[in-house]
Order: sequence, then C-alpha cells, then structure tokens
Amino acid sequence: MTATAPRPRPSRTGQPSRTGRPSPAGRPSPIRGRSPIRGPFAAVALLAALFSLVSGLLLAGAGPAAAHAALTGSDPQDGAVVATAPKEVTLTFSEAIAVGDGSIRVLDPSSKRADTGVEPKDLSDGSTVRYGVELLPGLPDGTYTVAWQAISADSHPISGAFTFSIGAPSETTVALPSEEVGGGAVGTVYGIARYIAYAGFILLVGGAAFVLGCWPRGATARPMQRLVVRGWITLTAATLAMLLLRNPYTGSGKFADAFDLDGLQAVLDTKPGAALVSRLLLLGAAALFIAVLFGTYARREDAVEKRDLTFGLAVGGGVVAAGIAATWAMSEHASTGIQAGIAMPVDVLHLLAVAAWLGGLVSLLVALYRTPDIGSEAVRRFSRVAFGSVLVLAATGIYQSWRQVGSWSALTGTRYGQLLIVKVALIVLLLAVAWFSRRWTGRLTDAPVSVGASEASVASEASASSVTSQASGASVASEGAAEPGETADDVAPERAAQLARQRAALTATKKKRIRDADAERSGLRRSVLAEAAIAVVLLAVTTLLTSTEPGRTEEEAKGASAAATAPAASGPVNLSMPFDTGGQNGKGTVRIDIDPGRSGANELHVWIDGSDGKPMDVPELKVALTLEAQEIGPLPVAPDRLAEGHWSASNVQIPMAGEWKVDVTVRTSDIDQVTIDKTVKIG
Repeated sequence: MTATAPRPRPSRTGQPSRTGRPSPAGRPSPIRGRSPIRGPFAAVALLAALFSLVSGLLLAGAGPAAAHAALTGSDPQDGAVVATAPKEVTLTFSEAIAVGDGSIRVLDPSSKRADTGVEPKDLSDGSTVRYGVELLPGLPDGTYTVAWQAISADSHPISGAFTFSIGAPSETTVALPSEEVGGGAVGTVYGIARYIAYAGFILLVGGAAFVLGCWPRGATARPMQRLVVRGWITLTAATLAMLLLRNPYTGSGKFADAFDLDGLQAVLDTKPGAALVSRLLLLGAAALFIAVLFGTYARREDAVEKRDLTFGLAVGGGVVAAGIAATWAMSEHASTGIQAGIAMPVDVLHLLAVAAWLGGLVSLLVALYRTPDIGSEAVRRFSRVAFGSVLVLAATGIYQSWRQVGSWSALTGTRYGQLLIVKVALIVLLLAVAWFSRRWTGRLTDAPVSVGASEASVASEASASSVTSQASGASVASEGAAEPGETADDVAPERAAQLARQRAALTATKKKRIRDADAERSGLRRSVLAEAAIAVVLLAVTTLLTSTEPGRTEEEAKGASAAATAPAASGPVNLSMPFDTGGQNGKGTVRIDIDPGRSGANELHVWIDGSDGKPMDVPELKVALTLEAQEIGPLPVAPDRLAEGHWSASNVQIPMAGEWKVDVTVRTSDIDQVTIDKTVKIG
C-alpha cells in the first residue's frame, strides 16, 4: 500500500488550514451571512455617539468649575486707599473653605511677597467664614495685590484677586495667571472623568438591581454580566483618574503633577480625597458582590436557597450602593450650605433612584436587543420599579432644587437655575417617552416560540446548515486521520461539538427572529432606546449641575458684594454744624465741603461764620474722619488757612465708602474749645 500525504485538518475557527486551503468550517454559514445582532450594535453605536457629542458640547462650553464658595468681603476692600499700612488682610467667604500655605498671598508693587508667608489664620465666627494673613511691617506706599486660592466645602477649587493701595495708587508689575483654577485641559479631563464616574455608578447599581429585582434569570445571561462588570470597571477607572488628577485640578493645572507624591498625600488629607479613597474601597466590596451575583446566585437552583441568597444580596448590595452614593453626598453640594444633615441622606436617595431608573433602563435595552429570553413579567417588574424611582426622584429633586436655588430670580437668573430648568424639561420628556413604553409593556405577551409556516425560511436555513455540516463530517471521516497518528475517532467529537454549537446558534437565532417579529416587542425596544438616548443627555446636564455654583449661593454672594461696594452717595458732600465754645464770641457755624465725596482722593474746604454771619478766624481748627463700622480712623486732616474764615486741605484720602463720622474741633481762645461731629454717607 502506497503511503499518502495526510490531508489538512479542518480549522475550528474557519481560518485557512496550514496548506492555505479554506476548511469546510470556513464556509460562511447562513447564520453568519445575516448578522442577528446588527440592531444592538447600531443602538450602542448611536448611544456612544450621542454620549460623545453631548459631552463635547456641554463640557466645551462649561469652562472651569464655578466658585461654589464666593468671596463676599475683604479688609481692605477691593480698590480701597488706606492712609497707613494695615497689620493684616482679611477675606470673608460665603461658605467654608480649605486653605493651606500660600492660599492667600499679598504682593507689593514689584511682585514681592508683602505678607509673612505663614498659613492663613482662621478668624471665623459663627456662620461668618473669615481668614487673614499678617503683613510685613513698614510697607511703603503703593498698590498691593491680594491673590487667593482655596477649595470650597463642596470640593471645587476657587481663586481670585483684588488690589488695595497704601497712601496713593501706583503702578504694579504683578502678573496673575489668566486661567482660572480648575480650568484648562486638566479641568476638562477631570469633568469628563466625573461624568464617566456617574455613568459607571448608574450601570453598576442599576444593572445589578435590574437582575436581582426584575429578572433573576438574567444572572446567567452574558450580556447582563458584561454590562454590570463594565459599569464596575468604568467607575473604578474614573475614580482612579479623579484621584490622580485632583492635585493638578486644584493646583497647577499640569498633567505632570498627577504623579507628585507630595501632592497626592495632600489630596488624601482633604475631604474630597478621602471620599475618592472610600469609593475605591467600597468598589472592592462591590466586586465581591458581582462575583456572588453572577456565580453562586446564577447557579443556584433550589427556590428556598435562592430566595435567601436574594435577600442577602439585596441587603449587602444596598449597603454598598448607598455607601458609594454617600461618597458624592459627603463631598459635594449636599455637604455644605443650609440643612446639610438632611441634604446628604436625601442626596443618597436621589442618586440611588437615578441608578435604579436609568441603569435599569439601559439593562432593559440590552436585554431586549441582546437576549431572546426576557419575558413580559420582568419588563412589568421594571416598570413598577421605574415608577417608584420617579416618585423618589420627584420628592428629593424638589427639596434639592429649593435648597440650591431658593428663589424664582435665582432659578431664571443664574446658570445653575437655567441648567435646572433644562434638566426638568428633559425629565418631563423622558417621562413622556416612558408612557409609551408602559403602553407597549401592557401589550407584551410571552407567546411560545415555534417554527411555523411563517418561519419556513429560518427552518430551511437550519436544514441547509445541518446538511452542510453532516457532509463536512462525512468528508472528514472518509479522509482518515487529520494528522499522523490521529484517528477518525479523535476527530468525531470535535465535529460533534462544532455541530452542537451551530445548532445552538440556529436555535437562538430562530427565537430572536420570532420575537423580533412581535410588533409589541419591537415597539418597546424603540421606545426604550429613545429613553436611553434622552438619559444620556440628562446625565450630562446633571454632571454640569454638580460643577456649577448653586443659584442660592451665587445670589447671596452678589448681594453681599454689592452691599459692601455700593456707593452710599454721589456728588460733593456739604455739611453745616453750629458750635458754641462757651466763651466770648464762641458761637458760630462750621461749613464743610468734601469733593467729589467718594472713596479715594478728595478736596476738603472748611468755612467758619460768626454769630453775625461774617467770616470768623479761630486760633485752631482740626478735622478727623472715622469709619466706625470697619474700625478705621480717626484719620486726621490738617487744613491750611487760605483766607479769613476759610481753610482747605487737598488729597484727603478716604479709603472706602460707608457711614463716615466727621469730627471738627474749634478753639476760640486759650481755654475755650469744642468738638462737634456729624455722620455722612460717602460713596
């Protein structure tokens, strides 16, 4: 018997054999010729494109995070001119802030440090948040710049600068960064990471809740497993990115500082840094929950044991989910402002309701597109869960809106209020689409899946594939061993396994095509896809709200700043004060003009008229100005005599607007003198 060369072994992957000839398994089957998952891939691609578009548009227009703690006052005030150098500079804020070395710097006209360089002193009293830095002694006249940078209680970086002058304004060479802290490329990436973290939390918590509460059989479905695991990976990666970027985000704005160990240690000592680390630890517990959910729970068959395990997973998973949500509530908007003790648990409930609704919505979308086995009962359960979540969202959202906005003017006149209006409009639109989904859910049925006359084409495809597979198997068997030393008995199990896989794929395809032909199920898929698309935009707006100054805080800060800097009067100030020293010829009237009657340099004129109305000379005349509300003064003024009964002083410096007391001392003899005063508003 002549030896024959062994024929090439067919490839199980459908790739060409080692001789270069295509194997029988490489022939495209009827199933592979028509992709049954083109629909879900298209849906996912649509949502991904929408996600990218919304992220780009909103984050590009957002700029750096708005200041959530606002500077409401300072001493000296912005633009003030003081006669002598103050011992310290103080800044007042609308809410608590975190400061460190260099958070408040005072720079002289040549850009050198004019403060002592130590950490700012906490001068807060009750609800008033105030910090101060001591100045160096003997500062010369000129314009000084106060630059400050801190972290507000809701984790967002804030910064600003203002100037004041000693003696008289001067030129200054101080150059401040043109870019606000929290902006630039680092700020953009940090904002994207914040958005992705919310999305990961929604997929993780909402997907697990959907499987556990609505569709327990989904624990064995690969698409559902991948959804929840990807949510965990997304949230973990985004949290790590935020932790590394926290230092450059609140400081230099340079990506290289993300790996600065000293900066990372400083971040860990802050409330936002501790919250991010706590989230990572809780995600470790969440990984254990996922392993049990898609491992032990999915394989459990006994009804009683599965019910007990469901209860345990629900309690444990709920605690972990609430803990992860609390890492946001304890470090952002809810942790500061009015009623923080109520706002934080309300915020946790709000986040959990969002995850149950929107995360369950995405899970339902994946189940409808990627699995043929989800039944109408699971869809109806989710409908009830979604309805309850909406009720919780409505209650917690109303409270949060009142707390963060506080007035109709803040709702319409601030960026936060305007974004809130957009969010409410999106929720209304989402509920409208959800109403259609509920209608489709009510019509949904679980008809038995069978192949009838209408499915002849699918049956013929299965038959053709079966014949092809059998022919291929016969060919292999007749050709003998695929490799030297390998028999047909070794090849047969491999071919049988390949046939089994093809039959399973055909069965799944038939089920899916029959379910796809169901008009109610197709309508439900379309409406759920529309809900998911709206949810992507809604999540983007919600993320922007977390990085925008609340309307209530913005209005309060504007009001405080306006009250501190508004001019009290306009135009020259005219005073007339009668006096009586008690001596001979000791009665008369003092008339004073202060022009222009504003903060800064002024001209002061004093006239003294005797009791007969004629100009009157006196041996001594003194004037002093005091702003008691700010403990400034008395600032002495020494006018020069110009003519009989007329004195004048030029370049009289009034450092700031307010209620100034003008003291005039008149001496008519060696022993007869009197001091009179009058309060006047100077703008």
